[in-house]
Amino acid sequence: MWRLVAPAFADTYRLVLFDHVGNGKSDLSAYDDQRHSTLDGYADDILEILHENDLWDVVFVGHSVSAMMGVIAAIKEPERFAKLVLIGPSPRYINEPGDDYVGGFNHSDIDSLLESLDSNYLGWSSQMAPVIMGNPERPELGDELTNSFCRTDPEIAKKFARVAFLSDNRDDLLKLRTPSLILQCTDDVIAPTFVGDYVHKHTAGSTMVYMNATGHCPNLSAPEETIDAIKSWL
Repeated sequence: MWRLVAPAFADTYRLVLFDHVGNGKSDLSAYDDQRHSTLDGYADDILEILHENDLWDVVFVGHSVSAMMGVIAAIKEPERFAKLVLIGPSPRYINEPGDDYVGGFNHSDIDSLLESLDSNYLGWSSQMAPVIMGNPERPELGDELTNSFCRTDPEIAKKFARVAFLSDNRDDLLKLRTPSLILQCTDDVIAPTFVGDYVHKHTAGSTMVYMNATGHCPNLSAPEETIDAIKSWL
């Protein structure tokens, strides 16, 4: 997912890339139902990587729900982190009218999404990946994301979807003290602009950049703009 972005930083930084447990080439036996039932478990995985490699002064780059994992990790061990780059972050996908919070989805929307995913994961992937990617004029991007979803263990993916779409990390934003860059795409159905604005407003020391890139995955659809925005901020 980062092959078009990461090389641009190879001459200046030590790069550490990883697959979240249950995805890519990660060790599936490391997946634990209890540990990975919340984003905290994934944040602890990130911290284990930092400990194992003795990493300090870290610039963590997280996309979508991984951005919130980075936020949680930086709250737990702020001394490890120098900066966070949050691409398309959302602390809560579900609208909460009682709190005047708009996340972009009603409870019924998420229930239907999860029900569809449970009944036919591969079908859900082929239908939803192009929507998440956006850029319908470039169908090869949606195909790549579809293939990425389909390589993930379906049972783990179903559980992860519940963790991602049902989490509420709004209060965590208020605890973050690490300087952060928020990259907000145009026409992002997963993390719309009003969600990015919320993250910016509730995260101390954050910088917001509104991108021309459309969809939810600028690391694939607009790598040069993504690179330029990160480098300018760093």
